[in-house]
Amino acid sequence: MQYVIGFFIALFIALTGVGAGTITVPILVLFLGVPAPVAVGVGLVFAAAVKLILVPAQILRRNVAWRTLGYMLLGGTPGVLLGSLFLKHLVNVGSQNLLNAILGAILVSTASWQIFFSFRAMKDRTDVRDRSHWLSWLMFPVGAEVGFSSAGAGALGSAALLCLTPLAPAQVVGTDIAFGFIVSLIGSGAHWFSNAPDPTLLLELIAGGVAGAITGTILSTRIPRRPLRFVLWVWLLILGGQFLFNSYQVWTTPHKQTANRIGVIRFK
Repeated sequence: MQYVIGFFIALFIALTGVGAGTITVPILVLFLGVPAPVAVGVGLVFAAAVKLILVPAQILRRNVAWRTLGYMLLGGTPGVLLGSLFLKHLVNVGSQNLLNAILGAILVSTASWQIFFSFRAMKDRTDVRDRSHWLSWLMFPVGAEVGFSSAGAGALGSAALLCLTPLAPAQVVGTDIAFGFIVSLIGSGAHWFSNAPDPTLLLELIAGGVAGAITGTILSTRIPRRPLRFVLWVWLLILGGQFLFNSYQVWTTPHKQTANRIGVIRFK
């Protein structure tokens, strides 16, 4: 099962540019029952491993804008370290349900924005002013989100590049994949010392992911990217809602039990 999950996640990364963490964490938590802190660590290491395969292909196709990537890393690098520290703090204080709720909120807000963004008419890329210097500021919270949830690099990074740079769509995808690879690598190193990922699960995901990344790279020039991204974001919106619903149920259960006890005492 893990091999199949790894294959399809990597396939969608190659075809859509959406980050591995955005897809991996909700699947691991909701379908395999992996604790959220471990799932985030696995998502970051898996993202780095898969994108290690994808990045050379993007470089060979000259799809990586190095100057723009430098601006992104200037803010994303300290952000991912800060996000990792915040996750470690929540784990230490035992706020597992709060962590799940925040992950759900991140998924819902990111998916909602991307669905809205997909309905906007595509502008002529030559008419977009180059405001890439703003990326250093915008990528700080994106990096923090990656460090905390392993999500955001592929989704929010590509949206920022489309809005702030005149890069062609292929360069947007290539530059964003390179950014996601580097921040995932940094974040996975930070998580390895605090929440060591399950090595067996990780190796099975990577084994399937290698095949998925290669297949997706071959098919990426033949399959339209935009419809796939839309379907994927609708599905992730549903998963984010499931996170929030589960967290709400966990939060209300103790309150209901307390209310029932109080009612019994008053009845007696």
